[in-house]
Amino acid sequence: MAKKFKLPGRHEFIEKTLNSLTSKKKAHIVFYFLLLILFEVANYFLKSTVTSTEVFMLGNTPIPLATMPGVFSSLANICLILLVVLFDTLGFVTSSLIISFQIIKVSYLIFHSSQGESFAGIFTGLFTLLAIIIMFLNNRQIEKIQRKLREQAVTDSLTGLPNRLACNELIKTLVKKGEKFALAMIDLNNFKSINDTLGHNAGNEVLKEIATRWKFAADSGLSGTHDFITRQGGDEFTLIIRDYKTDDDIYKSIKYYESVLEKRILLKNQDFFASASFGYAEYPADSDNTDTLFAYADMAMYEIKRAGSSAHILRFTPNLIENSEHNVEIERKIRVALEEDTIYYDLQPQFDMNHKLRGFETLARMKDSEGNIILPGEFIPVAETVGLIDRIDSHVFKKSAQFFGELVKKTGLEAVLSVNVSVRHLIKDDYIDEVREVLKKSGLSPKQLEIEITESIMIDSEGPAIANINELKKMGIRIAIDDFGTGYSSLSYLNRVPADMLKIDKSFIDKMNSSDSSKQYVASIISIGHIMNFDVISEGVEGDDQLETLRSIGCDLIQGFIWGHPMSPEEAEKLVHQMMIV
Repeated sequence: MAKKFKLPGRHEFIEKTLNSLTSKKKAHIVFYFLLLILFEVANYFLKSTVTSTEVFMLGNTPIPLATMPGVFSSLANICLILLVVLFDTLGFVTSSLIISFQIIKVSYLIFHSSQGESFAGIFTGLFTLLAIIIMFLNNRQIEKIQRKLREQAVTDSLTGLPNRLACNELIKTLVKKGEKFALAMIDLNNFKSINDTLGHNAGNEVLKEIATRWKFAADSGLSGTHDFITRQGGDEFTLIIRDYKTDDDIYKSIKYYESVLEKRILLKNQDFFASASFGYAEYPADSDNTDTLFAYADMAMYEIKRAGSSAHILRFTPNLIENSEHNVEIERKIRVALEEDTIYYDLQPQFDMNHKLRGFETLARMKDSEGNIILPGEFIPVAETVGLIDRIDSHVFKKSAQFFGELVKKTGLEAVLSVNVSVRHLIKDDYIDEVREVLKKSGLSPKQLEIEITESIMIDSEGPAIANINELKKMGIRIAIDDFGTGYSSLSYLNRVPADMLKIDKSFIDKMNSSDSSKQYVASIISIGHIMNFDVISEGVEGDDQLETLRSIGCDLIQGFIWGHPMSPEEAEKLVHQMMIV
């Protein structure tokens, strides 16, 4: 059963934050009661003891002491008005009771005496009562407007979540109290693609749906900790976690927030599956400086995002500082390489089981300004994180298609050029136009082009991706699903994707002959592919024993060092001539 918390809820904290930002220190209500008592005693004393002939000097002016009870009555009325102004409902009720008592008292005196001047006290009391009623009602209206304005100050207008200011205020409070907490920075994965393809209104709807789910998670206590979720801006959120015992409790809490995103979001009659990257750091264990704490959590979040794995949660560790600096340097080198045209490509041949050339896969490569080769495992994840992967995709696609088109013209080669595409690139509005333009300029036939996509595309942005994939199929272009079985494997995805090819990841091929379960897994993928009328290609084939096993379980094609390393375009052209002679 979920633990119930008695700590202030999200809405209570918002109000507390608002009050702390806008309230001013006020004197205690007892002070005004003492003044009222003082004025009332002075009034009674003067009325009882002073004669009409007694005066006191104010400078050179004689002032009759008989006028002073009226002065003290006026001062008392001012105190009553201040009670309403400063103490809202409590002040209004108090003032109303006191004035009503005074009116009753004066009325009683009139009833038992013939002093006509006592009527003035009744009218003064009635007018004072009317004044405080008007002031109270007016103040209520003003406070209603002020409350709305104050709430807007700490509330995100789009999602209704607390905003950056509310987050900072809570952290200041927790630090002041010396209370430990974990700070998680959250960034939605591939959210920009929604705005790029479906528009900002659709993106806003997704943000509101995610915020609604996370609001419930924070308010319900089902995460097992006391949480405060805020929106920092754009697709970035912050989660503050309290009342945990171990780091495992923090991880489980964040895992709960990740899990509530798993349910599909229906957007413009298309299914969308959201995911997010979470990086977190703990106060004061990781840092007792809040600015540094934010930086550390952010660093962990970007590291897990860069890794591109199925895991989406990472705690800050000191070695991330070095990694972050390294990633910044890699990003700089990518930008320079794009400017100086040192992004290039290699081609890895693909063969059928009889060693007949089927085609080539294009592999992105990069050199820095000194001519040093940067490994794909270094620059590809960074490019994906900083939003440069589509530029690399486009650069490699155009160059390799131009080369392959010319090679086909020269040799009459009947083969396929396989090109990888990232989700960011695939779902761009102008992607289909780009493909058409490349085919036109290169002279390459659509049937000789194959676009490789990953399973994660179907998770991150299924609707927009399927729309563009269908358009590619209409053009006659082949579709391959890369690294099948390593991510979110699902037969339902295969049914929705009009693919032609499944590519089995090298990790399964490596274990195939040392583990019977791995061999059965590979055989199952091949069987599924054939049932669905797909060709199946195995990547990373390096030994004769692997080749024979794949033959025995019905694999159609292979790619790997056994028959061909990645090679330059010039080497690929030589291989084509050799294969055609044979």
